[in-house]
Amino acid sequence: MAASSEQSEASSHAIQANQAVQDRRARRVWRTWLSALATDSEAALAAALAYEALDDEARDAWLDVLEQDAPGLGIPAVALYAPLLAVELDSRRRERMAAAVSPALSSAGPCRGARALRGVAADGTHVCVVISPVYLDFVETLTCRYSPQRGFISASHDQLRHLNEVVASGGEVDAIVLEETPLQVVVEELAHAIVAEGREQREPPRVLGSFVHLFAPDFGLPFETLADDEAGGDRSGC
Repeated sequence: MAASSEQSEASSHAIQANQAVQDRRARRVWRTWLSALATDSEAALAAALAYEALDDEARDAWLDVLEQDAPGLGIPAVALYAPLLAVELDSRRRERMAAAVSPALSSAGPCRGARALRGVAADGTHVCVVISPVYLDFVETLTCRYSPQRGFISASHDQLRHLNEVVASGGEVDAIVLEETPLQVVVEELAHAIVAEGREQREPPRVLGSFVHLFAPDFGLPFETLADDEAGGDRSGC
């Protein structure tokens, strides 16, 4: 009986030890994934979707764990909370996240303005990539193929990418070399393409609605329809 009792006790200790190992592994995976939120746009989008699917109790638990783990990760708090703020509607939790993020914002550096890359194909087709900052080194991009005289061929909007993932100055899109170009030059060309769409009684691509702030101050164009839901905005594949 004594041997049986010792075996049972040893088995219990083994189970507890195994559970502790599993817990440590799970914690390491969790912390590694959190660290990726500072540089990996897919991880940031996954965090937003996962958090959005949770109920209130689980969301509170997520924030509780973040408060414990964030100080030891060595990454800006905005990287951990920005994806969650994008989908959180509850004012109490939003205030809680904003309070956690605000101390980091002062050391995050000045927000850079939008910039543009542009190239022209042999057939005269223009290609541009407008890059607008979101937070840290994450940006949103607008990629267009167009003719200022004839309108748009295609347009697509990428809501969140890391700056390193975006084509750099001197890069290429569809074998067309892109160069850094003054933003105003590209905006003016896009405005002419929008006017060309109007002449043909076509609506501009809806994805332009996310960048309406680039146009409205200088051009006063009728962008009411662009600010609508942009689902399905890529009309022909960019």
